Amino acid sequence: MEMAIQVTCTFFSKPAHFAPDAVLSLPELAAFDMCQKRTMFKLMKQEERECLKQQCGGSWKLVLVRLREEQEVGELKQQCGGSWKLVLRYILVIEKNGSRVIAGPGHSIVITTNGDVYSFGANCSGQLGLGDTEDRFKPCLIRSLQGIRITQAAVGAKRTMLVSDTGSVYAFGKDNFRGAETLEAADAGEITTPKIVESLKGIFVVQAVIGGFFSAVLTREGRVHTFSWGQAERLGHSSDPSDVEPRLLPGLEDVHVAHISAGNCYLLMLTYQPNGMSVYSVGCGLGGKLGHGCKNNKGMPKLIEHFQSLSFKPVSIAAGTWHAAALGEDGRVCTWGWGHTGCLGHGDDDCKSVPTIVEGLSNVKAVHLSTGEYTTFVVADNGDVYSFGSGESLNGDIQEDDDEEVTELWTPRLVDSLKALNKTIVQISPTNASYWLNSDLGHSHTFAVTESGNLYAFGGGIRGQLGVKLTEGVERLNDPMLVPVDLH
Repeated sequence: MEMAIQVTCTFFSKPAHFAPDAVLSLPELAAFDMCQKRTMFKLMKQEERECLKQQCGGSWKLVLVRLREEQEVGELKQQCGGSWKLVLRYILVIEKNGSRVIAGPGHSIVITTNGDVYSFGANCSGQLGLGDTEDRFKPCLIRSLQGIRITQAAVGAKRTMLVSDTGSVYAFGKDNFRGAETLEAADAGEITTPKIVESLKGIFVVQAVIGGFFSAVLTREGRVHTFSWGQAERLGHSSDPSDVEPRLLPGLEDVHVAHISAGNCYLLMLTYQPNGMSVYSVGCGLGGKLGHGCKNNKGMPKLIEHFQSLSFKPVSIAAGTWHAAALGEDGRVCTWGWGHTGCLGHGDDDCKSVPTIVEGLSNVKAVHLSTGEYTTFVVADNGDVYSFGSGESLNGDIQEDDDEEVTELWTPRLVDSLKALNKTIVQISPTNASYWLNSDLGHSHTFAVTESGNLYAFGGGIRGQLGVKLTEGVERLNDPMLVPVDLH
């Protein structure tokens, strides 16, 4: 109420900076007028302003609140070399890496633009947050979160973490920060409704991720905290696997982390510096997935230097279960790590220990990418979707026989079944977890989000993770099916 009165009074005290708008309420008109006086807002294009508005729940008042966080923005401006243009670029990079639809192992989470959360699929440990342990075969609103605006989600094996717009973290499902079903995690308790993570109180979190053996969070100050799997300094610290205390990841004091991405046993960090984005990695190096030209483990974050020799400026990263990918500012795609079933897209199954350009996409300008266990998806600027890797991840229209070997794509191929929808795809979200560790939750599945806000699903669905109930005897969908949920 205070904000509404303040912006309305300010609005009426001086001439407005725009023509009358009969659709907006007076407080919204006033807030929009005040937004236009902000330096950062002036630098934005119209579509960027609308994108920011949607990220703030469709309210100009909330946009104004975000822009008025002077101390936070001022610190960010200093980290960005004193340039408001670089601050804007930093914010847009964060938006590019964001995801509101998560295809987890056996269960799924969908966040609407208003911050409501829907869950469906396997619920054996209460990972749907609905107050019980019954599986759901259609999207169900988590009503206990009403009044709390959720901005980001992380999904692991039988566990979910949610981040709110006030920086709080809620968790439910298996009460353990280890993502995989391990001996240490087998005795973990269960939480069936969202519960705030007490150890993170006082830390403003903007992103959470769940790997195979650990969890991590990113703060608004650009710092990374990790939980579990700290033995032998795998993640920059030495702690018990069941440790519930967040441990600050050292070695990044001079950089601002914009985004984090977790694989089964390693972590990628997209960092922002005045001369552009960089990528750091830490954890298990088997297969070369840390990108340093070797297969050694790294207990402390290390800069992936090979991007410079490729003149490659990363703007988005995806840590798959066993392999990694990065999207460049110019639309090129790099992959590295384990090459099993062709998931790197280089025409073979060789491992790559440094980022390598995917030549099969040389005529494609990529705008989005995602990785699963042994599969990679790339979305082009025209909405076409390409995939490469294992048919076990059910890359759209790949057909298979139970008695035949699963088809593998060694180089990028257009996903015809998504093309046939005649919709512009903007995001793909495949299950990013080891099937071997989570076989009881069913085969992996994938979501495709359209520009208009429709959600399509394909892949394994025996536990309800597709959001639709399959015909008896059917375990998977090869063709995308519309999920009954409104993302807007």
